[in-house]
Amino acid sequence: MAVHTSRARGLLGGGTSILLAAALWGTTGTAQSVILDTAGPFSIGAARIVIGGLLLLVLASFIERGAAIRRLLAAARADRRRVRRLIALGAISVAVYQTTFFASVATTGVAVGTVVTIGSGPAFAGLLATALGKRPSSRWLLATAGAVVGCAALVSGGEAAGVVPVGIVLALVAGFGYASYATIAGFLINNGDDDLAVIASLFAGAGFLLLPGLIVTTPEWLLSPAGLTVALYLGAVTTTLGYVLYARGLRTTSVPTATTLTMAEPVVAALLGLIVLNEHLGTVALAGLGLIGISLLLLVPRRKARSPAAA
Repeated sequence: MAVHTSRARGLLGGGTSILLAAALWGTTGTAQSVILDTAGPFSIGAARIVIGGLLLLVLASFIERGAAIRRLLAAARADRRRVRRLIALGAISVAVYQTTFFASVATTGVAVGTVVTIGSGPAFAGLLATALGKRPSSRWLLATAGAVVGCAALVSGGEAAGVVPVGIVLALVAGFGYASYATIAGFLINNGDDDLAVIASLFAGAGFLLLPGLIVTTPEWLLSPAGLTVALYLGAVTTTLGYVLYARGLRTTSVPTATTLTMAEPVVAALLGLIVLNEHLGTVALAGLGLIGISLLLLVPRRKARSPAAA
């Protein structure tokens, strides 16, 4: 398989690309708040993945006239047990992540559901990396611990939210789903497959799995100007552009490090809540934001070309 590196090493480093992706993901809550009165969280999430998966597939097919997709499909034909199963498992993981995350948010609240999902993702990614014989570094452990503590402070210092055990379990499942598809994508990308083709395949597959659910939820909200605008923003910007950046970052950044860097997402969400939604954060929450920022800075400088297996 040809190794595609021209897009992977552009003007942005791996860590910077992933931070930008996380920043885009952090805008989803604010965007969804516009239509939450008319659309359910599952319907919004399904629409996001269906639109984003389709756009990613079109983009990957357009670039190089579909050569990247053909190479990935050729690899799947040549090695069915590995590539086909990984793509299928990755698509299922994306769908599981999306559905359980929104179910968790609906059950136990936005703050708790988001923090447990985002906070557990790096831990699961570290466990998966260890199981695959790629032990994360002490630098990653320190940065992850600091970011998790910062997320906890961000929740405890914000508005009070009820904690529902079922919601916590759903959030943990979402965190594992996220770590799983990130690990699969990182494996395929670092074994020579095109980053965009891999991400497009996973999200297009997830979109196919979630399409029946979107239809069943009778998404009339998509027919309104506000609903359509939000859906296109979530699909085109936060999903398509966000995961293009994330896939590029995985070229030179290990999955445990990448999942820790994406903990910038709740920071962006909290800041937008302050600025756009006029929400209020206490001193403890603001300290949590600062701790997350410092923890993520421990990882960003280590973006020089190196073995992606080393965290």
